Amino acid sequence: MFVTAIEKVTPFTRPINFITRYYGGGEIVPGSATMFFVNEQGFAVTCKHVVEHIVHGQAIYSHFLKFKGELRKFEKEKNHSLHQKRLEDHYGMTKETVIRILPNFLNSVRRELTMEITPHPTQDLAIIKFASFDENFYQGHAFFLRDGDVRQGRSLCRLGYPFPEFTNYRYNKDMDDIEWTTDGRQSSPSFPLDGIVTRQIGDPVTNRVQGIELSTPGLRGQSGGPLFDRHGIVYGMQSSTRHLHLGFDQINKEVSIGAKKQRVSNYPFLNVGQCVHVNVIKEFLREKGVKYYEADPGV
Repeated sequence: MFVTAIEKVTPFTRPINFITRYYGGGEIVPGSATMFFVNEQGFAVTCKHVVEHIVHGQAIYSHFLKFKGELRKFEKEKNHSLHQKRLEDHYGMTKETVIRILPNFLNSVRRELTMEITPHPTQDLAIIKFASFDENFYQGHAFFLRDGDVRQGRSLCRLGYPFPEFTNYRYNKDMDDIEWTTDGRQSSPSFPLDGIVTRQIGDPVTNRVQGIELSTPGLRGQSGGPLFDRHGIVYGMQSSTRHLHLGFDQINKEVSIGAKKQRVSNYPFLNVGQCVHVNVIKEFLREKGVKYYEADPGV
């Protein structure tokens, strides 16, 4: 059903790859998110929670460098470990502390010299503007649903990059830092996931429709990816997954597993996707003076 639509949407949908390092080691954790371009001028949209990793990444690393600078003063002292523990407590350094986040915008533009990020004040939405670049590596752009009428029961699809398979990164022991490399695999395959519209999501204060609920969950790396119909027209953007308690709880129930009887408990949830509504995206683009395109819905 969505074969042709995916072929239309893929050229302007791109991954945002991340590598993350935690305090106390050189292990690198890869991750991905998604964005899609809305015009030929280098403007893309993604989730606000995605760009927060980019915005806060430098502050996180600066905090770590300040900690390292303080610790370096006690390198040759006998009670170095005591000073290290004191500074770790002061700077909040534990094995769960993120000390470095590096993004990589693959196949988006060539030589992005500057980038501007504009988050939405209330919605999980942000605009990324690539400025002063030499060439587009994406092709085409999104066409948003013109009338914004997203009806219950309509089949829609999301596209994103939930499974990071890129390997072009390393830990530089000499620099005690992580970095991107030109070796290894640079890309990960995209992953589509469809569902039907189950409900509209309203703002609890204004009661205006702000989101679309889908019958299937959105996967982590699909955040920021387009939600589209079988013609490739964009109806919204994948944002998060809601977990609805079904109430069919089984507590300490006896069941047969193989040849043995065991007691188990189960608390089932229905995982549904939550997407930013197309009208919210278009309204934000208009407010910020960003050019975008519209199309009438397909049959």
